[in-house]
Amino acid sequence: MKAAGGLVVAAAVLASMAAGAMPVPPAGGQARPAQARNDFTFDGPMIQGGTVLGTAPALTSRISFQGQDVPVAPDGRFLIAFDRDAGPSATIVATRVDGSTVRRTLTVQPRAWRIERLNSLPRIAQPSAEFQRRRPGEVAQITAARAQSHDSHGWRQRFMWPVTGRISGLFGSQRIYRGEPGSYHSGVDVARPAGTAVLAPADGVVILATPSSFTLEGRLLMLDHGMGLNSAFLHLSRIDVQVGDVVRRGQTIGAVGATGRATGPHLHWGMRWRGAKIDPLLIAGSMPVTAD
Repeated sequence: MKAAGGLVVAAAVLASMAAGAMPVPPAGGQARPAQARNDFTFDGPMIQGGTVLGTAPALTSRISFQGQDVPVAPDGRFLIAFDRDAGPSATIVATRVDGSTVRRTLTVQPRAWRIERLNSLPRIAQPSAEFQRRRPGEVAQITAARAQSHDSHGWRQRFMWPVTGRISGLFGSQRIYRGEPGSYHSGVDVARPAGTAVLAPADGVVILATPSSFTLEGRLLMLDHGMGLNSAFLHLSRIDVQVGDVVRRGQTIGAVGATGRATGPHLHWGMRWRGAKIDPLLIAGSMPVTAD
């Protein structure tokens, strides 16, 4: 969804963006020898909106993050993430096959969000009867899609930008209407002409591909990258894949548009991990320089 421009990003984020790209597995895809893993190891910035790849201690049978079980791959790799509004610390616990535990308290870096105060406008306009009729069904479809779980390995890959261009809206930015906070911007907007190809940022399985426009999102496409990580691509002019399709990193999956609630053609790329809203900018890294 369209957000106000302005690329004011906290210094901590800029310093961590290179590290924020999803780390690749060690050479040959192998984790460190089991006997060397007596504690957790982590790759990626522990920061609000950030995503981290980890390796569990040897002989781990279960991992709990903030009191919720987290799936662990056979090689001990796993994924965690921190919501935009995550607190200053988080707890992760590994339970080993012998019943012993390894507990870590993680420090989560805060971020400075772009806040715009609009004292002359109300928070929202009164929703139309058509919106109220359609919206519950749309939300139900999105919720059902996010509940799916597929054995995709995109979560292990280094993510790429689905389109390159001018970033016109930042994750986490928020408007305050007459002192009342509006919903914060839940993704990154990239301004591109309608019809520009949108590429899969990593491997995934299509979990939602709307045949017609939703009221807010327009034509909406969602991918499951595995381990609870998913991407949503909004306002598309067309969708080139179907629910259940397995897509590969760099594959064309649709095209930029201005469908739904959008003031002009752009791609809104949103990401979530098990309900936590996360920043694609930290996963894909800095925007590549383009010729146009």
